[in-house]
Amino acid sequence: MDIGVHTPPLYGESLEEAIAYLADQGVSAIEPGVGGFPGDTHLNRGEYLDDEDAQAELQALLENHDMHISALATHNNPLHPDEERAANADTELREAIELAAQLDVGTITCFSGLPAGGPNDEVPNWITAPWPSEHADAHEYQWEVAIEYWSDLAADADEHDVDIAIEMHPNMLVYEPTGLARLREATNERIGANFDPSHLYWQNISITEAIRFLGENDAIHHFHAKDTRIYDEQANVKGVLDNTPYDDEINRSWIFRSVGYGHGESHWKDIVSTLRMVGYDGTLSIEHEDSLTSSKEGLEKAIQLLHRAVFTEQPGEAYWAE
Repeated sequence: MDIGVHTPPLYGESLEEAIAYLADQGVSAIEPGVGGFPGDTHLNRGEYLDDEDAQAELQALLENHDMHISALATHNNPLHPDEERAANADTELREAIELAAQLDVGTITCFSGLPAGGPNDEVPNWITAPWPSEHADAHEYQWEVAIEYWSDLAADADEHDVDIAIEMHPNMLVYEPTGLARLREATNERIGANFDPSHLYWQNISITEAIRFLGENDAIHHFHAKDTRIYDEQANVKGVLDNTPYDDEINRSWIFRSVGYGHGESHWKDIVSTLRMVGYDGTLSIEHEDSLTSSKEGLEKAIQLLHRAVFTEQPGEAYWAE
């Protein structure tokens, strides 16, 4: 495994400056945004798509720092009921797939998206309970929309030999592992997880069991190293479906934390070990969204912990078992 960084926290620096800084920290991979919510500050699709000279310059920059791209990120909502917004998100995804193929990057990261609750609705609708029954009906409608769209996009990704790593996220149709498995089964094996534990912790999902569940079918295409801390002082009173603003930390039931500040080092070592058990040997891409730290300090704390946790060599023979 290697350590990577999703680069939006470093958007105040040029791509070259960010890569040099991360290389000095012992990071060997980046996950730049190419559209959607992550933006494209470090890797503008329009500047690199179909431009062999620009791509060659990028590859030279990466090689100069012993760096590679673990995935191209474009998180948006291609299932949005607003046709223009959905079309823009679809363009971002398809061009990200094309660019990933041209750069020999095997993965893009994204969201599943979220449709409206019916064909005449105007806003996405995150349904978390089956009653009253109209909500169950709406949920099935959403899955019909999603399967039709993602079947087509997964076929496109297969033609380009690129995996689609979907981040399980609240306010998206796929927000937990069984939903991810359902979408994968309905489409093809190009659909898998960008496994981000931060959104699973507050749902009381066991991270290692979820890794085993998805890993059994080789359904983990990418991994976000991101932590979450649940604060019982709030959660015991109002639960974890919390609409308190993210920057009102003291009143939230949970907040995103730098790796190690939500769960201890032994937990992260267990995550690394379980990933190895299920055959994932890719990048642990740090996504820093801890509002209690600066970008660089939060990144550096996470990098330091993960350096102690990751395995960099392949295991040897189990000589003691012979």
